[in-house]
Amino acid sequence: MLTSFNLTQLILISALYLFALFGVAWLSERGMIPRRIIYHPLTYTLSLGVYASAWAFYGTVGMAYQYGFGFLASYLGVSGAYLLAPVLLYPILRITRTYQLSSLADLFAFRFRSTWAGTLTTLFMLIGMLPLLALQMQAIADSISILTRETVHERVALSYCALIILFTILFGSRHVATREKHEGLVFAIAFESVVKLLALGGIGLYAFYQVFGGAQGLEDWLLSNQQVLSSLHTPLQEGPWRTLLLVFFAAAIVMPHMYHMAFTENLNPRALVSASWGLPLYLLLISLAVPLILWAGLKLGSNTPPDYFTLGVGISLNNPTLALLAYVGGLSASSGVIIVTTLALSGMALNHLVLPLYQPPAEGNIYRWLKWTRRALIIAIIAAGYGFYLLLGSEQDLANLGIVAFVATLQFLPGALSVLYWQTANRRGFIAGVLTGIGVWLVSMLLPLLGNIQGIYLPVLDIVYVLDDTSWHLAAIASLAANVLVFTLVSLFTETSPEEQSAAEACAVDNVRRPQRRELQASSPQEFAAQLAKPLGAKIAQREVEQALRDLHLPFDENRPYALRRLRDRLEANLSGLMGPNVAQDIVETFLPYKSDSEGYVTEDIHFIESRLEDYHSRLTGLAAELDALRRYHRQTLQELPMGVCSLAKDQEILMWNRAMEELTGIPAQRLVGSRLATIAEPWKGLLESFINLPDEHLHKQRLALDGQIRWLNLHKAAIDEPLAPGNTGLVLLVEDVTETQMLEDKLIHSERLASIGRLAAGVAHEIGNPITGIACLAQNLREEREGDEEIAEISAQIIQQTKRVSRIVQSLMSFAHAGGRQQSDEPVCLAEVTREAISLLSLNRQGVEVQFLNLCDPEHWVEGDPQRLAQVLINLLSNARDASPPGGIIRVRSEASEQTVDLIVEDEGSGIPKAIMDRLFEPFFTTKDPGKGTGLGLALVYSIVEEHYGQITIDSPADPEQQRGTRIRVTLPRYVDTTSAVTRDRRES
Repeated sequence: MLTSFNLTQLILISALYLFALFGVAWLSERGMIPRRIIYHPLTYTLSLGVYASAWAFYGTVGMAYQYGFGFLASYLGVSGAYLLAPVLLYPILRITRTYQLSSLADLFAFRFRSTWAGTLTTLFMLIGMLPLLALQMQAIADSISILTRETVHERVALSYCALIILFTILFGSRHVATREKHEGLVFAIAFESVVKLLALGGIGLYAFYQVFGGAQGLEDWLLSNQQVLSSLHTPLQEGPWRTLLLVFFAAAIVMPHMYHMAFTENLNPRALVSASWGLPLYLLLISLAVPLILWAGLKLGSNTPPDYFTLGVGISLNNPTLALLAYVGGLSASSGVIIVTTLALSGMALNHLVLPLYQPPAEGNIYRWLKWTRRALIIAIIAAGYGFYLLLGSEQDLANLGIVAFVATLQFLPGALSVLYWQTANRRGFIAGVLTGIGVWLVSMLLPLLGNIQGIYLPVLDIVYVLDDTSWHLAAIASLAANVLVFTLVSLFTETSPEEQSAAEACAVDNVRRPQRRELQASSPQEFAAQLAKPLGAKIAQREVEQALRDLHLPFDENRPYALRRLRDRLEANLSGLMGPNVAQDIVETFLPYKSDSEGYVTEDIHFIESRLEDYHSRLTGLAAELDALRRYHRQTLQELPMGVCSLAKDQEILMWNRAMEELTGIPAQRLVGSRLATIAEPWKGLLESFINLPDEHLHKQRLALDGQIRWLNLHKAAIDEPLAPGNTGLVLLVEDVTETQMLEDKLIHSERLASIGRLAAGVAHEIGNPITGIACLAQNLREEREGDEEIAEISAQIIQQTKRVSRIVQSLMSFAHAGGRQQSDEPVCLAEVTREAISLLSLNRQGVEVQFLNLCDPEHWVEGDPQRLAQVLINLLSNARDASPPGGIIRVRSEASEQTVDLIVEDEGSGIPKAIMDRLFEPFFTTKDPGKGTGLGLALVYSIVEEHYGQITIDSPADPEQQRGTRIRVTLPRYVDTTSAVTRDRRES
């Protein structure tokens, strides 16, 4: 027989283990454990191992003794729920995260829009979980009594409760509300799940190898003890294993500690996918040890009850280490469940029992009040569990206690399923069904448990109902059946309120909620904070508004109606996590109301619908998926359309602002969608509003000054019915940017004007040429006839000089008129040489400003053309540059070559060319010089010569943007390539 442990030692070991558990949580919250480990799906999966309470650690061995392989139902039921995670757990997780519903009572209060739904759920959950809390305390007290061989139940349970109260407060109520995730709690519960697995698995392996001597020894023992195997199989034939399966299936969803870890403390939604197979695997590993421990206890003849064979194996083998391992595993299972359950129940009691009756004044610190009230509730709940334990007197089997608690929570399964899959269900039906089911449970299970009643006479059936191992499942089925029947009938024959219908649409798996697009009375986050200050206080209201803005990634100066509606919904969700959905709804509806239907404009919120469709995208199948793909295609078509599209509701709220509109206006859609048209910046506001008010459906070539540039736009509009709101007509605006087309048209018109002027110049030159020739002849004759008259000779010379000048102008006009004729000779021309000749000729004219010409052309750069005409181009360009340059200025001529062309560049340091006249520089007779100092044909002639050489000419002014001076003229000409020399060089290289 094992030497008994000392009570002080076991209490010290218990305290050290709980301190270690708290240390793990503290290290994780301080960032000393990498976040990738804390947020890893394995950590989340292990945290769900909180399901394996002391009842699972100890009691399942007793269940295996009573129900044979039926004990596997406790694992298969939960596994079945998690295998259905995509259609059962994930939708609930989405609802709880979206609306900050931290408990099952919050979920029911939100779905049925009823304070009573949440209150009754909380009350009945508190009553139903008392047997489970008492079970954990009894398991620890019994374990210590077995190990110490002393009857110390009440003292041990009280000490254990004190320790658990301390650590529960440290674990979960250091934060303000249940809406805040407890990373430390999740990691600590995952740690204790590993401890349970190692403890139970270690005991099972020890029994397998040391008690039975391996697989062959186990087989031999089973062959010699056939009644052991038959006792495992017999209860499956007609026992309550089907009911057990249903009970434990429901436990995965409705048990407070399972709901809390699965949904409230979920750190990563995608981890639920891993948990859907990871948790069944974890429970399978635990269940493998149960038969081994049962058979080992039977073989060793353990004097402990079957519930405590896990301890009895070590005691029978006189192995203190094995017994202590079993105790630590049981302590881990018990403490984890009590901590998480009391945290969940305290939040439910605060939101649905305390706050509906008393709300803290706005003048105080609401956060501090909520924290200390929750701590007081934790103490009260654990004290109630201890009181229930004392009331039972430590005389109940662990399996019976656990089943009573599980059947109580089974009554909430119909309500949980209706949240997702039955929109017709209403608050009256839910409340009536729960009252009926809990009533049957109280009479058939709880009262016999408390009063130790042997049997109950049922006059309706004229039988005596006896609560024992073979009949409890009848009470479970009866209570659930009565619940479902009343729930269904009352829901079918009573009406559902509009609020319930809206909440049902929000919760339903196969429906998309369609909230109304209404205008709020508050028009900014500042007004939100001012209104919420009345119930919450100024400081708390400001913090809540700022938190909601951060959650939505919105600026504090946000004023878009759509964004404000989202902010209101987010505030309600955050306050729901802080104070429960009922109180949050009352606060938001009272202090952040919508305008009445007569004041504002009401229709469906298309933005919300689209965001919800995006969330549902991966879950749509069949025709719904095809319709969604078609919707996405049409929307993408509008988004990528190379024309600005703006869709407006009847109240001029912007519903669409595509990418072309973003590029055209420079305003991102994220800032505009959901706001009113009147809030956009000028000049777009004035342009679009004026167009909307005009009767015309099309406006062409509207001139718009934008960033110092002129843009030309075509505008179109069409009326369109708003989606989901027949009779409400919105507008679709199309904005087409035709600036480039307009510029091309202007260039074409300019070219046509130049061509017309050229043709006119040819005619004028022809008509002027003959009279000028006659005048020149008469002047020569006059000079010869009056050869001795100096005055006549001087006048004749002047006449001849002026006729020569007119002839030169006429010749220039003729040259411009015949541009493109390719009349010049084609030969290689060295730009450096042509530039040198042009500079030499200009140097002969001393009448201009003294400047310095720099010939920087590369002698290797040759073009093909007429050297004389190219020299004329350079003379004109250099002459204009000299006229525009200050005294002493520098004029640079350089060349740049590519494979096919050569650029001849002339740069000066003058005052530059105004942009207003840039387009007219190449027009004949256009000049900026004083009268008599220029004809305006120089650049026109340059333009025609360059075109004859198949070149291009561009002007960049100012050449120096920083000092706003200088002009750069670039003449691009075809490069001359010596094909003969190139061929010869290629032959030499080959």
